[in-house]
Amino acid sequence: MRSAVAAVVGPYDGRVEWAGASQAAERLATAMAGDPVLALGRWAASGAMALTGRPDGAPHAGPARVALALDQWADELAAATAGSPHAIRVDGAALLGERAALSGLQRQGATSCGGACRLLPATDGVVAVSLAREDDVGLVDAWLGRPLGLHSSVPLGAGEWAAIEAAVASGAVDALVQQAILLGLPCAAVGERRADTPLVVAERVQRSASRPLHESLVVDLSSLWAGPLCAHLLGLGGARVVKVESTGRPDGARRGPAAFYDLLHAGHESVALDLRSAAGQQQLRDLMLRADIVIEASRPRALAAMDASFAAMHALGWRGRWVSITGHGRRDEMAQRVAFGDDAAAAGGLVAVDDRGPVFCADAIADPSTGLLAATVVVAAIADGVAGHFDLSLAGTAAHLAAGVAAHDPIVATEFEAVASPRARQRPGRAAMLGQHTASVIGAR
Repeated sequence: MRSAVAAVVGPYDGRVEWAGASQAAERLATAMAGDPVLALGRWAASGAMALTGRPDGAPHAGPARVALALDQWADELAAATAGSPHAIRVDGAALLGERAALSGLQRQGATSCGGACRLLPATDGVVAVSLAREDDVGLVDAWLGRPLGLHSSVPLGAGEWAAIEAAVASGAVDALVQQAILLGLPCAAVGERRADTPLVVAERVQRSASRPLHESLVVDLSSLWAGPLCAHLLGLGGARVVKVESTGRPDGARRGPAAFYDLLHAGHESVALDLRSAAGQQQLRDLMLRADIVIEASRPRALAAMDASFAAMHALGWRGRWVSITGHGRRDEMAQRVAFGDDAAAAGGLVAVDDRGPVFCADAIADPSTGLLAATVVVAAIADGVAGHFDLSLAGTAAHLAAGVAAHDPIVATEFEAVASPRARQRPGRAAMLGQHTASVIGAR
């Protein structure tokens, strides 16, 4: 298997184009060009097909080639770790349905499986907006330029969503998206992102003698799904994973189904720091300097404000592997955008379409796809002996997957196709309580 990361060394103080990016995209395209019968079978067996389509209609087979992509990335993980004491072996396509399996979620058409995101028609297209947080609900009036009288608690009721849908229907897509960006509201136009950028952008790449994965320390600053899945997979490869959360704003996934949180975090150490204080920020930087791998999913300005960005750590001499997972990217306007898995997937055009319009594709599909891809990047970088900053976005991953689907004739299910329900692996134990290991980890040297 060819590595997902090319060992290319570029200018030490500037951006380095990752030579393996085009090769990674080519391998993805090759995988998604595979046998349509196999693609349909894997899509149906994974549980993702059962989560795609209208609740009053049949499951949708259109995006079936996505299953081949996740299988390819899982195969890359297995091959890269085959000779290690902890080979990483997972069913790639089945990762798409694990949260739904553990949460009892079902397909809901133009409403996401989780219920917080909607596909809403505007005058010249369709937007996806996520209202999963009370703060986001509080922004709706400013977003639409009219008072709708929404209560601030989530989830919203059917009548409140109907009022939002009616207001969106009279607006133009670009204006709606631009106003959402200004407000920090997770919103995107369906299909706005194209597969015209690399799957992964690498910066300050250099050769690096490093410990193998099973001897590495991973500091995971991410939350929700994509970043924690990446950390979880690296943990399966034997890495020591330390999850860092803010005492003032812990990972919101802790409020979700405990079984899913446990699945991704069992066996990891938990550190909670007061990141509003100078002392807490210093503790964070000290811990990051000890890490071999850092995973973060923040908007760039958040870590920069604490002098804990990649650039800041790099200036202090840190030379590990840094994985950034953003909603839309790290540059220009994209760096300020907020996204969740469902609206980011819609931004990339990764939706299914029937005669009534677009519907969501599986459950927040950009999250598990990007998390799995990120893990392949890390293990390949270790194998190639390179370090640096590796940048992925949910919308970018979705755009590449959508392009792979669009490049081939549609796949249509037959009445004989067996569509399996989503399934999840058995959780290996309970996740640590918030801050359970703060004293032992922060005090360790």
